[in-house]
Amino acid sequence: EPGLPAEKSSSVLQKNFHVLVGVTGSVAALKLPLLVTELLKLPGLEVKVVTTERAKHFYNAQEIPVTLYSDEDEWQLWKGRSDPVLHIELRRWADLMLVAPLDANTLAKLANGICDNLLTCVIRAWDLSKPLLFCPAMNTAMWEHPITAQQVEQLKGFGYTEIPCVVKKLVCGDEGRGAMAEVWTIVESVKRILEERDLPTQS
Repeated sequence: EPGLPAEKSSSVLQKNFHVLVGVTGSVAALKLPLLVTELLKLPGLEVKVVTTERAKHFYNAQEIPVTLYSDEDEWQLWKGRSDPVLHIELRRWADLMLVAPLDANTLAKLANGICDNLLTCVIRAWDLSKPLLFCPAMNTAMWEHPITAQQVEQLKGFGYTEIPCVVKKLVCGDEGRGAMAEVWTIVESVKRILEERDLPTQS
């Protein structure tokens, strides 16, 4: 019937796009409230956040207007064999993952497949057919350590997309490369993927 394809494409357009934001223990985590607020301005976007314990030091959870998950939630949710496993549930829910900021410690974990908290478990179980964006953020001296470039390349080899860090005066007082990309740059990167994913439904 002629009406069917149009109906089908409109239902695809109406489906909300699920973005899972991972946040780690870099000072740049203080930008989390702004990042989430800006992402929510994109039409049809649903956002959830997974935080490491160290990241909690840098932002106020009251300022995050979406569901925020941490390690404790994983263990609270699972009591017996038939209970859902949170890192798998989040993996299924998300259409895109954005890790912003990605600190040096978690970068090293991901490059080596270590999954010792909720965030790293989600990423270890990630569906590689879906986009995963990461935004490195660390002190310039850490960024310039030779292992950093190796680990970033390792993540790109998995199919993840780097949103490169930038040069600026860091919170520690040093000036140099290592600061997380600006929030608008990160949101534009997500928007670009949204546009790419929507192309087939608009033709």
